[in-house]
Amino acid sequence: MEKRKLGTSAVEITPIIIGTWQAGKKMWVGIEDADSIKAIRAAFEAGITTVDTAEVYGEGHSERIVAEALSDVRDQVQYATKVFANHLKYDQVIQACDRSLKNLKTDYIDLYQIHWPAGAFNSEIVPITETMKALNELKQQGKIRAIGVSNFSGAQLAEASQYGRIDSLQPPYSLFWRAVEKDALPYCIENQISILAYSPLAQGLLTGKFTRGQKFAPEDNRAKNKLFQGENFERAHQALDKLRPIAERHNSTLAQLALAWLIAQPQANAIAGARYPEQAQDNAKAADVKLSSEEIAEIDSIGRIVTDHLDDNPVMWNW
Repeated sequence: MEKRKLGTSAVEITPIIIGTWQAGKKMWVGIEDADSIKAIRAAFEAGITTVDTAEVYGEGHSERIVAEALSDVRDQVQYATKVFANHLKYDQVIQACDRSLKNLKTDYIDLYQIHWPAGAFNSEIVPITETMKALNELKQQGKIRAIGVSNFSGAQLAEASQYGRIDSLQPPYSLFWRAVEKDALPYCIENQISILAYSPLAQGLLTGKFTRGQKFAPEDNRAKNKLFQGENFERAHQALDKLRPIAERHNSTLAQLALAWLIAQPQANAIAGARYPEQAQDNAKAADVKLSSEEIAEIDSIGRIVTDHLDDNPVMWNW
């Protein structure tokens, strides 16, 4: 899979990235470690060399699973992980990074990201200058190669950029969830900041595997996802019906079509999770789907059946 430059850094990433929130098990149902390890390994063998995790995914469990899957090929992969909103003081960032290095069984992290801005989830408000000071120091020490932020608004991204080089933004972004296009994307294009889109399949909605009127267990995080509720869910099904013929033209699945559309957007790369090896292999094939500019525009307009009815709140869940 052809690599892309991460921002202006020396790190190179694949446009499809394997996401490992589910490998942490917390907030997911029916996840087995053996399946997670096989799925991460299958992604690597299919050409996806970039893996995204976080300290908060199962309190380090996801990071440890990543290490178990990829330690023997560490020199061929790029690790991206994140420090959570409750660890943004200077000393906490340093300690969190050391924990992640230990969990990942590595002496460097390719991309270290602030998972949520200070104050999120009732966390303490820490000045961005303090957090960035720690991140810049970790970079100078060679413990991290690049700095990124996740779930930051355009204004928050611009403020953080005053105190050090930010090479990536990780927002929720898919054909059905496009708040970032109005907010931070223009700044990212102007400043060569890579977008690492999470939930690029809208938590599975864009795969077409969920039926109309489907209900989710309360412990499944989709139960609180706005796209899976009421009229939004019905509009999504209308859009999927229109996307199917385009997918068929390319001999691709709906998921591959949605990923191909996303990585064709300016600066955009897609973090796709996988429970099983087959899903990881299918996600990798999205990089081979080549869309014409007319098709990209057509898919864009179909997506607006859903997105035109959403407000500007960038958070996808009613938490």
